[in-house]
Amino acid sequence: MVPGPSLLAFALASLALIVIPGPSVLFVIGRSLSLGRLGGLLSVLGNAIGMLPLVVAVALGIGAIVAQSLVLFTVIKFAGAAYLVYLGVQAIRHRRHTAVTHEATPPRRSRLRILSEGFVVGLTNPKSLVFFVAVLPQFVDYHAGAIPLQLFELGAVFLLLALTFDSIWALAAGTARQWFGRSPKRVERLGATGGVLMIGLGGVLAFTGVKH
Repeated sequence: MVPGPSLLAFALASLALIVIPGPSVLFVIGRSLSLGRLGGLLSVLGNAIGMLPLVVAVALGIGAIVAQSLVLFTVIKFAGAAYLVYLGVQAIRHRRHTAVTHEATPPRRSRLRILSEGFVVGLTNPKSLVFFVAVLPQFVDYHAGAIPLQLFELGAVFLLLALTFDSIWALAAGTARQWFGRSPKRVERLGATGGVLMIGLGGVLAFTGVKH
């Protein structure tokens, strides 16, 4: 177990990072504008579940190997960026359908698809992997032993905080979409805006954060 002071310090550091709008927040806002509150919340949940294997990989020492491999890191980075661009293009393509059905309850299969899309984004986010590899070990008490367990515990704390605050962003953006939803034309534009945000985020992910 991580000692209380270290756990609190990590939680505060994570909170400071999470509340500042970044790629994760842009993804959530883009999805919420395109899909509504439920779609945004499902994307948040899928994104958090997708980051869970990264936490496990870091706890087992695999994450450091991936982060140090230029080939693997680049493949993950561009795969994640390409998938974000794909989601953005799909949101723009289907913006008219979204405007017509924005108040309808999506079927179970559609909810599962939204969840799985968020999972892929979380899994292929190299920035999360680098954060876990670089930051988590700094808060581990090596004298206490059980290093993998401590790393996993820290990662779980980060995911819970991210899940909570990203959900707030999803609800806020989804509520704004509902307010604009009185006009199908405005919903159509919001859906396109969400798509543009995701395409832009994919471009930022692909062309920044070059590994040194």
